[in-house]
Amino acid sequence: MSARYTAARTSVRTAGIMVLFTVVFTALMSATFQLTRPAIEASALEGKMRLIREVLPPSAYDNALLEDSVALGRTPELGLDQGGHIYRARRAGEPAAMVLEVVAPDGYAGRIQLVVAVGVDGRVSGVRVTAHKETPGLGDYIDPNKDRNKSQPWIGQFAGVSFADVGLEKWKVKRDGGNFAYRSGATISARAVTNATARAADYAIRNRDALFAAPAGGRL
Repeated sequence: MSARYTAARTSVRTAGIMVLFTVVFTALMSATFQLTRPAIEASALEGKMRLIREVLPPSAYDNALLEDSVALGRTPELGLDQGGHIYRARRAGEPAAMVLEVVAPDGYAGRIQLVVAVGVDGRVSGVRVTAHKETPGLGDYIDPNKDRNKSQPWIGQFAGVSFADVGLEKWKVKRDGGNFAYRSGATISARAVTNATARAADYAIRNRDALFAAPAGGRL
């Protein structure tokens, strides 16, 4: 048997083993994904609900809030270049509040992602930062998990504030002539979140009827 023939057989056998390994590995990965998918999806939904509970108390609504959502296309008013979602809260079938995904594009280190809950009366019930790259120990106080003041985190000042009482012209940090506090040395982070919250409240009020009338699972 020639060396060339032996080498060819070895190459073919090696290629066959590699193909078999790939097929088996792919099948195992697919099976694992299918088995773990329900748990992963349930965990993601629970994470969303945990976040929503931080901005909107469960007593404010009685519907399946995650199922009563509307997808948004590009929405500059909310900073959503790629679109986002609004989750609608109802009590006894009547509109109660909405939770909006919002982006502040002008943070110190870039985009700041938020969720903002606004009642049908225009009162903000809560704001939370979901993702940011602000400077650790300086601008990251916008995230209550990073805020050193655990008893009165900075972002808590928006809860309960009525947009009708404050208005767009005063919904700014105090340094800009508005009503909201900020921390010295990190005004940009606070300004970005404050302004984005104002835009979210304004958008929710102006588009309230259309947003609640849209079919669940639809897109605007």
